[in-house]
Amino acid sequence: MDFSEILIYIFGFLGALIIMLIVMPGFIRYLHKIKFGQTEREEGLQSHKVKNGTPTMGGIAFILVPVLLYGVASCFSIVSFDMDMLIILLAFVGYGLIGFIDDYIIVVKKDNTGLKPSMKFLMQSVLAIVFYLMYVSHHDTTLWIPLLNVSFDIGLLYFFLIFFMFTAETNAVNLTDGLDGLCAGQMIIALIPFGIFSWLAGYHNLVFFLVLVIGALFGYLYFNKHPAKIFMGDTGSLALGGLLAGVAMILKQEILLILIGFVFVMEVLSVVIQVTYYKRTKKRIFKMAPLHHHFELSGWSETQVVHRFWLAGVVFALIGLWMGVH
Repeated sequence: MDFSEILIYIFGFLGALIIMLIVMPGFIRYLHKIKFGQTEREEGLQSHKVKNGTPTMGGIAFILVPVLLYGVASCFSIVSFDMDMLIILLAFVGYGLIGFIDDYIIVVKKDNTGLKPSMKFLMQSVLAIVFYLMYVSHHDTTLWIPLLNVSFDIGLLYFFLIFFMFTAETNAVNLTDGLDGLCAGQMIIALIPFGIFSWLAGYHNLVFFLVLVIGALFGYLYFNKHPAKIFMGDTGSLALGGLLAGVAMILKQEILLILIGFVFVMEVLSVVIQVTYYKRTKKRIFKMAPLHHHFELSGWSETQVVHRFWLAGVVFALIGLWMGVH
C-alpha cells in the first residue's frame, strides 16, 4: 500500500463521517416532522417506553452516504464496479430495502407488526439465492478452514452455507439493534477485521467501501449513543447484516464470520434457545431475550450492557483477526 492509497482511505473515512455529522441533524428533524417514530413493543421493557416517538429509519443515511461516495469515487477512477463489489453494494442496499418496507409499514400503522415474518424471510431468501448465483458465476465453492490453512470444495453444500449466512446474519444483526449504540458500535468492531483482510488480499475497492461505511457508522453513532436521538430501524440493521455476510463470502472468511460476529450470534441464539425451551417446558432460561435484555433485567444499566457487549465484540474480533492472518 503506497501513501496515496492511505490518503484515499483517510479522506474516504473523514468524508463519510463529516457528511453524516452535517446531514443527520436535519434528517432527524425531518423524521420528527413526518412522525416517523419508533413504537416500542407492549411486552418490552418498561424503561424503554420513553423511546416511543424517537425517529427511526436512520439506516437510510448510512446506506446512502457510502454508496453515493463510492459512486463519486468511481467517476474519478479511484475505485471500480466489478462483480464482487456489485454483490456487496446490492446486498447492502437490497437488504436495506427490505428493512425500509418493514419500517414503513410499522411507522405508518404505529405498531410493531411490519412485514409478515414469512414475507420478510421470503424476500431475504430470494436475495440470498441471487447473491449465491452471482458469486458462483465467477468464484469456486471452496470453504477455507482457519489455522489449518486448507480449503475444501463443498459443492452444493456451499449454497446452503451462503443461504444460511445471509438469512441468519441479517436477522442476528436486527435482533442486536435493541439498545442505544449497541448495533452500530458492534458493527464497526466487526467490520474492521474484514477491512484488514480486504487490504491483505489486495481488494482495494472493498477496503475503500468498508472505510466509507465505518466512517458513516461513526457519524451515525454520534446521534445514536445513549440517549439516542435516532434509531437505524430494520432499514439499517438488515442492510448491515447483508453487508457483513456479503463481505465474508467475497473474502472466503465464512467461518470467521461466526467468530468475529459472535455477539450477533449470541443474540440470535438466545432467542432460539429461549423460544425452544419455553415451548417444551413453559419455563424461561433467560429473563428476556434477546440476550441484552436479560442483562438489563439482571441490574445492568443500558450503557453498561452496551459497553460490555462492545468489549466482548473487540475480544472476538481480535481472535478472529489473529486466526485470519495465521
